[in-house]
Amino acid sequence: MGRLGLKGLYYALGVHRFVEYLFFMVFLLFFYGPLMNLAMLAFTESYEYPAFFPNVISLKWWRFVLAQDNLVASMVTSLAVAILTTAISLCICLPAAYALARFDFPGKRFFQFAYLLSNAFPKIGLYIAIGVIFYRTDLMGTLTGVVLIHIVNTLMFMTWLPANAFENVPRSQEEAARDVGATPLQTFIAVTLPTAAPGILVASIFTFLGSMEEAQGSLLIGFPEIKTIPVVMYSVIFDYPISAGAVFSIILVIPTVVLVLLAGKAFGIRSLSDGFKLR
Repeated sequence: MGRLGLKGLYYALGVHRFVEYLFFMVFLLFFYGPLMNLAMLAFTESYEYPAFFPNVISLKWWRFVLAQDNLVASMVTSLAVAILTTAISLCICLPAAYALARFDFPGKRFFQFAYLLSNAFPKIGLYIAIGVIFYRTDLMGTLTGVVLIHIVNTLMFMTWLPANAFENVPRSQEEAARDVGATPLQTFIAVTLPTAAPGILVASIFTFLGSMEEAQGSLLIGFPEIKTIPVVMYSVIFDYPISAGAVFSIILVIPTVVLVLLAGKAFGIRSLSDGFKLR
């Protein structure tokens, strides 16, 4: 290859790498830019346009938010609702996920995509329709009603991801366990469930975090008796500057970071990332 050809090759590689870096920078800007802006809003006392950085760094709005009487109560309520939602969703959806992964039956595709229906149109209309039913059954303003409305939003994640995890468990491992005398239940507990655990864990994380961040359903069904963090956050955003809302947003982000770190440490980042894959 001549010198001119090598120069052309180097030029092409340079342009290709420049484009890669450009897309990477755009990704960083769109992904981390809002988070950086959120952090600056939360730790500022004065932040006015056109200043790029806060005029005054302060913990004023942290002190304000943490001084709210209903903050601790709303955090406890949100954690209780999220734990109950995750536990009940596991009990309901894991058998369905296993059936969808391992058995063929009439209408299987219909049932599989039926879990998507709750996310196929604006949720506020669904919540209003459910609210009418809950009003007639005295579930409005109750913890049970809020948990049920949260479960509606978790069905897709808690069925699709575990079903994919169960489907990808090697049948040879289960057959080997049966060959040495294990019962079907023992095989499921010792082989199937541990192998599918990353996918189930990922679905549980989505469910827990989705419940923690659910606002519309909680506000419509639970207010004013049941106040979760997002419901309290709505009132703070409407009545106080945006910096107070930014503090609440960071408080909601903390469980996400803690859960992902704990799950990564327990199962490994690679195993956890495999749980996100849909094959």
